[in-house]
Order: sequence, then C-alpha cells, then structure tokens
Amino acid sequence: MELCNMKLSGIICTPELCEGVFKMVTQSVNMTQIRADGVLPHWNQSSDCRLNGQAGPHLKSTKALVTGGGGYFGYNLGCALTKLGITVVLFDIQKPKWEVPNGAMYFQGDVRDCKAVFKACEGVDCVFHVASYGMSGLEQLQRKEKIESINVNGTKVVIDVCKQRNIPRLIYTSTVNVVFGGNPIEEGDEETVPYFPLEKQVNPYSRTKAMADQMILAANGTPLKGGNELHTCVLRPPGIYGPEEQKHLPRVLKNIERGLFNFKFGNSTTQMNWVHVANLVQAHLLAAEALTPEKGYIASGQAYYIHDGEKVVFSEWIIPLFEKLGYSEPWICIPAFLIYIAATVMECLHLALKPVFNFTPFLTRNEIQTKTATPLILLKMVAQVQKKLEEE
Repeated sequence: MELCNMKLSGIICTPELCEGVFKMVTQSVNMTQIRADGVLPHWNQSSDCRLNGQAGPHLKSTKALVTGGGGYFGYNLGCALTKLGITVVLFDIQKPKWEVPNGAMYFQGDVRDCKAVFKACEGVDCVFHVASYGMSGLEQLQRKEKIESINVNGTKVVIDVCKQRNIPRLIYTSTVNVVFGGNPIEEGDEETVPYFPLEKQVNPYSRTKAMADQMILAANGTPLKGGNELHTCVLRPPGIYGPEEQKHLPRVLKNIERGLFNFKFGNSTTQMNWVHVANLVQAHLLAAEALTPEKGYIASGQAYYIHDGEKVVFSEWIIPLFEKLGYSEPWICIPAFLIYIAATVMECLHLALKPVFNFTPFLTRNEIQTKTATPLILLKMVAQVQKKLEEE
C-alpha cells in the first residue's frame, strides 16, 4: 500500500490517513496513548513512506543537523533522513525518548549556545531548524524572556553558524500562528496573508516565532564564509498529530477525562487544518531538495504553508476520542467569550500561584483562539513549486 501519497504542493493524505479513527492502545491514570488507524508507524519501525510510488526526494546531502532533534517532530525528521542514507545529528538539550536510529547521533546542546551549535555542525551541509519553546500548555506561560531567548536568539545562532560553517541550506519549521492572531482567515495563502502585527499577538510563542520566521527569510542570499550563498526556506504547519505525539491530543484526552470538555464553545462549524507528522516530514525533505542547484533553488527565500489538504471541524474531529474513552459527546454550549475570560483568569492564577503551586491551566487564551477562529490556508505557492520540481 502506498502509505504517503504526498506532494509539497498539496500535502495530500491517503483516505486511511485523513479519515483515520483513533484507537486506544493503552489507558492509564497518568497517560493515554493513542494511534490513528492507517497512519504511518514510527520511523524506527519497519516502514517506507513513498512519494507517488517513487523512492523519495533527492536531497544531495551527506550530513544534516536537526535542532530540536530530541522532540517528536525533530526525531521523526531525523529518522527519515537516515533512511535516505544521510548522516544525521540530532541536536537537543534532551535526548530523544526513542532509540537513536542507525546513521544518527545525539548531540546534547542548547540552541542558544553558539559554541555547541558550531561544534555540532562540523561537516554538515544542511540544517533543519526545528527547535522552539512555548508552543502549548504550561510552556506558553513561562517567562517571555526564556521563550524569546530560545526562539529568537537561538535562531540567530543557527544562522550565524551556517555562515561560519559554510552551510548552504537552512530550512526552518515555523508555524501558521505567525499570520494568525484570532481573526478568521478564509482561504488565505502565502501571497494574501501578511504577518499578524507583533504588538497584537497575545502570546510570546507566536510573536517570537514570527520574529524568527522573518529572520530566516531575511538571511536568504547571505554570503557564506566559503564564498557561497545561504539559501533558506520556511515551512508553516498548523497542529501536528501522529503516533506518540505528546503536545496536542494527549492534552485534549486528559481534559476529556477530567470532564472539562463536556461542553462546546464558539462556532460549532469552525474549521481548521492539521498536519500528520509523516506529511510534515516529507514537506521538509522536499524543501531541502528544492534548495539545491539541481532544482534551481526554487524554494530559496520562500515560505510555505503545510497541512493535510483537509478542512475539519474540531468538535467533530475529536468525537472518536470521546467514543473510545467511553464518554458522551459534549452537548452543553457556552459562549466563547466566557471561556476566553475563564482562560485569562486561569493564566493569572497560574502566574500568581506559581511560586507555591505550579499547575497547568486546562486551556490558554491562545488555544481558545485556535479553536474558535482558525486560519484556513490554501496550498497555493507550494503547488507552483511542485510543478517546477516535476518539470526538472
């Protein structure tokens, strides 16, 4: 079976992937693990993700570094790179919870540490900058200085090291939040949706990711120490899901078990985009290929939105979770502004009680926004790139 029929132009999933029904694997008090029927198994298992039945992208790389390589997406990306015969450095402050695959090595380091990044990049010819902080839950409520230090200062370090090490390709994992601040976006694309004003962003994660996004694009064409030029590309995914994902769905599951999702809020017809981890991995591989001279550097200096090519209603999308956990579907409707006020109060309580009691608010203001007014993005520019790639 062709497990991943995906293009940079459409990030199109097979029906098994897009319409997967969540199946409970284990259920315990501390953690509920989930998988989706029909999705790719973890990369360290026997699997082969094919692109239109072919072997996959030709990255023209011998050694790549993945910042944030100890996290969920960074690890999956690193494993995919090793399957292409590329030596991979998984750079992160924490070691992956999964086994480091053959062909990869774990390098412990902080993305803000220039010396560590410089050392890890020895012999590297392509960098995937995935590392970030402050995306969801408790992370969102940490000190703004820490989030900015990692997302902005860390990005500056990566760019500087690429210039010093004469690394010609840099792909950045951004987020759709750089253009989203709570206002609905209908059928937007790279050409029609500008950055959301930084001063209006309600959370430091979105603001700092937007700053880093702009830094990466501005660095495109920068002269390298060896005389070449730096070619950069930005990919902007929405929420990521897949086997063993720890950020989004487990948090939803815990709130369902606590009875906190026994109500609906906002517009029940609000649609949103998601991206499966396998699709996002393939998008990064194709982006790296599109930054090679053989492909005319067609992705150089460009930003692309990446998702599954599907629009889903969140309240309907999570119904299988209620069913598998044995809970009834939510039926009580509460105005979104009341939930937003409650989230604001919870954030304030978290900050006030943090010195003596550290708890995670069940929802944050940013999470309320993404569930009540979500950007719906067209995959327009990536279609143009895919067409050019196929013509080469």
